Amino acid sequence: MASELTTHLGEVIDLGWVLVGFVLLIGGGDALVRGALALAARHKVSPLLVGMTVVAMGTSAPELVVSVMSAISGHADIAIGNVIGSNIANVLLVIGVPVMIYPMATAQPGLVRQTTIMTLISIAFVMLLFLGTISALQGFILLVGLGMFLFGAARGDVELSALEEVREQLGEVATRQLSYWRILLWLGLGMILLPIGADLVVDSGTNLALSWGISEAVIGLTIVALGTSLPELAATVAAAFRKNVDVALGNVIGSNIFNILAIVGITAMIADLDVAPAFLNYDVWVMLAVALFLMAAVWRRQVIGSRLGMLLLIGYGLYIYYLVSGSVS
Repeated sequence: MASELTTHLGEVIDLGWVLVGFVLLIGGGDALVRGALALAARHKVSPLLVGMTVVAMGTSAPELVVSVMSAISGHADIAIGNVIGSNIANVLLVIGVPVMIYPMATAQPGLVRQTTIMTLISIAFVMLLFLGTISALQGFILLVGLGMFLFGAARGDVELSALEEVREQLGEVATRQLSYWRILLWLGLGMILLPIGADLVVDSGTNLALSWGISEAVIGLTIVALGTSLPELAATVAAAFRKNVDVALGNVIGSNIFNILAIVGITAMIADLDVAPAFLNYDVWVMLAVALFLMAAVWRRQVIGSRLGMLLLIGYGLYIYYLVSGSVS
């Protein structure tokens, strides 16, 4: 009885540390973006250049640091599961929740091209996973793809809705002209909080996997992926209450693209990622299915309302249930 109580107490503590880690990741990412924007404003760096880099940093910093820390510490399943699970959660959860509040229009300029690119990148990612190991060479190829995508966005060939938001933030920061010591404080805070938060998430998540008798891949697909998707979820819900949820769709698509090209690319350049066979049996096909669903909805210029949102949320619930019950059994 005492041993069971001790085990349960340990699980609660580990779960608590995971939550603390997510808070540090979100706070660190925000601090890093604030510092980068302020530094760019001080030196009058091109808003377009800042937008391209800060969008990537702001949407993917938590996922990136968690994946890199996971790979370095020998937990590649968490790194890969984080990316796959985040891309699934972005469609089923991050879109599903806000449309229960206010409908989302898909007939927006550039979305057809964006969703098509996202789907093609998802297919290419699945093909890489079937290689068994994603090495530095494949990581470099993904980063080249990221560069091409950003170059297309810079030329206007690919619209990136989050860029306009970053330009507005840069304008606001420029009017305040933060001192250098405050800029360094923001940047330093971000660079300190991000690795600490990632370390807590990876270590405590691994402990939970061992304690609950489930795989690290499932932890990456569920707890870690959900936690690193919280900023996007919070932003889309806030936008839904302002009845301005349409822009969130472009942000979700951009986040999914960055998750594959930037996070997997950078992580693989640092450490080889061995792919667990379990990902290829089920999870990658769910990721592809939700990408194809989103692309079909955009091509049809369909309005995503509460009924479809309910189906998305039910789908996510069933996916999580299948993962956890199948892993425990």
